[in-house]
Amino acid sequence: MYEQQAVICPTCHSKFEFVKPGEQKSPDIQALFHYNEAMKDFLHQYKFLKDIVLKDVFRSEITKALKNTDAVIVPIPMHPEKIILRTFAHIDELLKAAGTPYTHLLEKISIESQSSKSKVEREQSAQLFQLKPNIIIEKRSHILIDDIVTTGTTLKHAKAILTEAGASSVKAFTLIQG
Repeated sequence: MYEQQAVICPTCHSKFEFVKPGEQKSPDIQALFHYNEAMKDFLHQYKFLKDIVLKDVFRSEITKALKNTDAVIVPIPMHPEKIILRTFAHIDELLKAAGTPYTHLLEKISIESQSSKSKVEREQSAQLFQLKPNIIIEKRSHILIDDIVTTGTTLKHAKAILTEAGASSVKAFTLIQG
């Protein structure tokens, strides 16, 4: 296997702070990086300024973190209207860049963005997801994939749907921990 060429310089990459063991928000959520200024700039450039080339920045870290799992990888979906607005599904692109197979099992039923809400508003949100039509959830482990975890509400909602539908366990992996 060949080594992938870096997308950003080592100096820029060194500004991202890894989440160390014991710093995770929850034992069921693995996050790679803290939400610092460098990560805030990255996320803004990638998601909102639609710089799809940045999908490759963390491909080796994502590949390494997810390579030995036999769980079903489930990206947190975007609302269809948001995909049109942003031009690409940012979680899907991160997983594709990392060569990580995934399966869409959920669909987002609310167009509202969690990032525009306060912590209390997030925690009181109505269910954000539903199972896609004609989906049968296997009784095995699932890993939800998202870009950032702040309050954990998005992941909690998605986990509830998968668990109710029969998943034996549901954990989460995020690029960033806010």
